Amino acid sequence: MEVIDTLQDMGIELPGTAYLIGVLVFGIVGMVAFWKGRKLRRPRMKWLGVALMLYPYLVWNTMLLYVVGVALCLALWTYRRS
Repeated sequence: MEVIDTLQDMGIELPGTAYLIGVLVFGIVGMVAFWKGRKLRRPRMKWLGVALMLYPYLVWNTMLLYVVGVALCLALWTYRRS
């Protein structure tokens, strides 16, 4: 507990379980979209996959992580259906 208290005093907080699950799920969806986009030669699908894999490095709020992730997944799903 001493290490965790020291990190919190420095302003560093460990991510919660919901955040880690979100990073994992959106990262896997992003990898699959990237691979499919490369294989099918669809650049928009490929770049949406890259965005899904990389945006968790910029977002530290769990709610914002899910909002952006769902929005990117919806964009990917809409593009795939067209």
